[in-house]
Amino acid sequence: MTSLVPPPTSVPPPSNPKTTLSADIAISGQPIPALDRIKIFSNDQWEDFVLEWVDSLRNQYDRVERCGGAGDMGRDVIATLRPPLSGWDNYQCKHYKDPLKPSDIWIELGKLAFYTMRGDYTCPRKYHFIAPQGAGTKLSNLLRAPNKLRAGLFSNWDEQCRNKITSTSPIELDAALKSHINNLDFSIFEATPPLRIIEAHAKTRWHVARFGGGLPMRPPSQPPPTVPASTETTFVRELLNAYGDHLKQHVSCIDDIAHAKNICEHFSDARLEFYSAESLRTFSRDTLPAGQFENLQEEVNSGIRDEIRDDHADGYRRVIAVIKTARSLSLTGHVLHGRMSVKDRGGICHQLANDGKIRWIK
Repeated sequence: MTSLVPPPTSVPPPSNPKTTLSADIAISGQPIPALDRIKIFSNDQWEDFVLEWVDSLRNQYDRVERCGGAGDMGRDVIATLRPPLSGWDNYQCKHYKDPLKPSDIWIELGKLAFYTMRGDYTCPRKYHFIAPQGAGTKLSNLLRAPNKLRAGLFSNWDEQCRNKITSTSPIELDAALKSHINNLDFSIFEATPPLRIIEAHAKTRWHVARFGGGLPMRPPSQPPPTVPASTETTFVRELLNAYGDHLKQHVSCIDDIAHAKNICEHFSDARLEFYSAESLRTFSRDTLPAGQFENLQEEVNSGIRDEIRDDHADGYRRVIAVIKTARSLSLTGHVLHGRMSVKDRGGICHQLANDGKIRWIK
């Protein structure tokens, strides 16, 4: 009898991966694209993400607030327009696994109609539905047809709105409410594509903390002005005191150290360092959540405290020793480490002196 079993064949080995495995990928795995990551956010993370994006639109809004939760009356994130404009925009967050359908929004339209008729708040200029998968085709088409959207609210009121707007009593679609809804502008409703939000969020200081991907390159530091500014007053005074302690003379101004070449060079270097650290502060403010640069300052402050307490011949020698210690600190765990320069470390010491946190003369 002829066998029905095919003869064995060789199985080709798996192909080599097309990308080189790096150390960070071996530890954390392949990065998750932002468009996929937002799909696994919790409801609270989604509202936080939307709040971060809307708050970055400072050219449009004077104030941005999160109202999500019980009693929000259909308002998750609200943004007040900047003068001379008046009014507000509403951002309604819907973290669903599928694209939004018309049945997902009837209750929100019903809340808007009821609460604006009752006078709890005014009608917004724009009403944005924000969902990680955006709006489905049916809803997208409906949002582009305001009259059909209004008619859909009427036809779905009893099933979707009547018993869901408040928990105390049903809201009947009576003549007064119908008249109010007929007077509402249904062209204010739209669904914002998630990719557009991600692209705008990428320009905010919260993006790296939420999605990773590394910090952008840091722009060059601005050189210090010829004459020290008022923002330098305290740390300059601390340096002049340290120089006077070293020279054994009273130093009231920069001209008093003109005869000491090394001291003059140190003063110029110190100001370069200070302004370098100030540029790092600005970079941190623009690219990271609040508090990251202050955390770095505290790390440096903790690392130099023993050197400050140690005995030194004079204040100037203390400055030299402390900044040398600051340059040797291991700060690899801080998010700004990869964007720090040698000047920044000395500059942070001068910032601490400028803030009154350290003194060069005991």
